[in-house]
Amino acid sequence: MSAVEESRAAAATAASAPDEGPSPLFVAYIRRLRFERWMVRVTQLLAIVAFFTLWEIAPRAHWVNPLLTSYPSAIWPVLVDMAQKGDLFHHVWVTFEESVVGFTLGLSGGILIAIGLWWSRFAYRASDPFLVVANAMPKAALAPIFYIWLGEKESIYGIAVAIGLFITIIMIYNGFNEVDPNKVKLARTFGASRPQILQKVILPGSVPTMIAALKINVGLSLVGVIVGEFQSSKAGLGYLIVYGSQIFQMNLAMMAITILAVISTVMYIAIFYFERAVLKHRQ
Repeated sequence: MSAVEESRAAAATAASAPDEGPSPLFVAYIRRLRFERWMVRVTQLLAIVAFFTLWEIAPRAHWVNPLLTSYPSAIWPVLVDMAQKGDLFHHVWVTFEESVVGFTLGLSGGILIAIGLWWSRFAYRASDPFLVVANAMPKAALAPIFYIWLGEKESIYGIAVAIGLFITIIMIYNGFNEVDPNKVKLARTFGASRPQILQKVILPGSVPTMIAALKINVGLSLVGVIVGEFQSSKAGLGYLIVYGSQIFQMNLAMMAITILAVISTVMYIAIFYFERAVLKHRQ
């Protein structure tokens, strides 16, 4: 029998052999991954329970001053009362709307400016030091100036955009430059124009960087909105924090902070599933 015939016979034998399924090592590996994932979730849940338990016990036992820290069981009646009156949803919606607007403007503006800097090397070289300085400036110091320039409502959008815009520009532009240069050279070899290189090579290759910028921008936009509400707003969670602190109603202030933590958690979960869907689509 020739070598070709032997290989064909071996292939036929393998094809006719019954499927034995995954190996025990593979099954054990999958079980270990599932167990680790389950343990992570349990640990996170226990950490949350431990935090709220300690927060409840410490003021009641007078380990800390309850007037300054409040505690969950004291916050709950305030939450229920404001929800029944409809005030709570109004303040949450104001902060949410401002965060969405600030996030959208900051992220989209950052991506567009980064594209412009990638398009023109001269523009990047001329603006690079100004971007670094603008990103390093404490944006909270600009809140009173924005209030004078833009007014009560628009100043909140302004500070939210300012906090996230410059870091987004720097991140996205660096992501453009980290795309494999061989792919760019190959596209140019085949006669691709600059818009085609941007559309077919640069933008798809920068998706992980854009998702990272998305994660950062969501949090920064919420920070910017709260800073803006500290300065000028008459509604929103930032306003509740300032108002509650001024009249020593820490139950009100801590309630607003707790809601902010819940909003941040929801945003994190939304971004997590969005990232997983995008990366799964790219595979």
